[in-house]
Amino acid sequence: MAGQASYPSPPASLSHHRIEALLSALRRGSGSDSADGSGGGSGGVSGDDGETAVRMPFSGEVLLRLPHTSVAQVAEAARLARAAQKNWAATSIHVRAAALLRWHDAVLARAEELCDVIQAESGKARGHAFEEVADIANTLRYYGLSAEKVLAPRRRHGVFPLLTRTVELRHPYGLIGIISPWNYPLTLAAGDAIPALVAGNAVLHKPDSQTALTTLLIREIALAAGIPAGIWQVVVGDGATVGPAVIDAADHVVFTGSTATGRRVAEQAGRRLVRADLELGGKNAMIVCADARLASAVEGAVRGSFSSAGQLCLSMERIYVHRDIADEFTKRFAAAARRVKLGAGYDYRSEMGSLVNAAQLAKTRNHIDDAVAHGATVLAGGTHRPDLGPYFFEPTVLADVPETAACFDEETFGPVVSVYPVASDEEAIEKANASAYGLNASVYSRSAAHARSVARRLTAGTVNINESYAAAWGSVDSPMGGVKASGVGRRHGAEGLLASTWAQTIAAQRIWPVGEFGPLRGRRYQAFMTASLRALKMLRRR
Repeated sequence: MAGQASYPSPPASLSHHRIEALLSALRRGSGSDSADGSGGGSGGVSGDDGETAVRMPFSGEVLLRLPHTSVAQVAEAARLARAAQKNWAATSIHVRAAALLRWHDAVLARAEELCDVIQAESGKARGHAFEEVADIANTLRYYGLSAEKVLAPRRRHGVFPLLTRTVELRHPYGLIGIISPWNYPLTLAAGDAIPALVAGNAVLHKPDSQTALTTLLIREIALAAGIPAGIWQVVVGDGATVGPAVIDAADHVVFTGSTATGRRVAEQAGRRLVRADLELGGKNAMIVCADARLASAVEGAVRGSFSSAGQLCLSMERIYVHRDIADEFTKRFAAAARRVKLGAGYDYRSEMGSLVNAAQLAKTRNHIDDAVAHGATVLAGGTHRPDLGPYFFEPTVLADVPETAACFDEETFGPVVSVYPVASDEEAIEKANASAYGLNASVYSRSAAHARSVARRLTAGTVNINESYAAAWGSVDSPMGGVKASGVGRRHGAEGLLASTWAQTIAAQRIWPVGEFGPLRGRRYQAFMTASLRALKMLRRR
């Protein structure tokens, strides 16, 4: 398996001067980077509470030292955000949406810089970094063009036709708390901030310390496009300290991460009666039907299992293949996995990058070693590649994984996938649904109608046909999220935008009231209402 033997130097976009310029948004405090005088600091981080050494996965070398935000500084950032939010919410939706469209253009214009920072912090291959840039441009365009219509006042049917005029309004919650992970640092940071901001909210955002630069860069780009600085506050530091402080300050919480942490977030938000949208873990399944095109299924399995070194919540970790084609599929898939080009570099020569840190490397190795100890067979990969970088690991295909192995039902979150032959689609569906998770799934078949019939029976928030994850994820007009232990709530689509708002119903009554009045009292009122309700049903009036 090919790869680079030396560590690449960070590009000019990651010079010491440039990194310090991005970090200055954390250090300057309130008001200093505001374009509109609304207060633009990010909690005024001074580093008094310590700092984190952020290392580049490609080499293990220190990229920067990230100062920590204190609990008091989180509270100050929340205060600044709330103060700025009042003016932002009063700004017309047309103006807010226009800012998103300018932001869209700026993201594409600065794609190379964004890819550089994403790669330096996460260790993913260039193509997978650009996937995030394209995703955010897609999201910005969608909400920039649709938010005005989705958030517009809506006429609703009143209790009495013609006599009751009912309107539904949508109001921003106020302050949205976002806690985003390291694995997709642009997609899962800006992707949740965009609908919150265009709906008129302020954002109090805690990115993972490993990938805070990506958040600071996309925020810088947003400010240049016309998003007021004060309404997007960034706080950083220890998750166990800063995360709960963000939840305590917010009116609505959006969290992406592990199921275990998601439960704690939901519990804390629940005590405050604050809504929490959670995208959590997954043990995603691919079903390869007997009539599948093998070349397409193999290509999809490689992309679905090893994108971003498997550190993707939507990635495939279980593949169920009809036994009529299982031997040939498995042979081709293992061979394709062995051909994946690993490497560290700020270009497109590598097809897969690195795991992010030692913890992810250890978990990947432990899952494979445990599976082999329980009788599994390694068909491809299974090897740490320190010659390429400290955390590189080969794409790994396992067979004969028993239920007693940890990776049978636990999420690995690395470049590891298990292949299981099945006797029928029924067996594949049953096994796919046997997981505690229900985030994403994939079905490969020559017949779209047959694949849809399988897809409808899978307990997963998104199902892709003849694709692994990108078709459903990229369809931003449709909601995306998990069921069971994979979370609650949805991002994308109108539902993802409305999630950061609360609904208000205003009903105006004319001529006569809803209730007894004048001569219509007692049994007369009962008779009148009974006749009216029957008539409305007959006329099919909702």
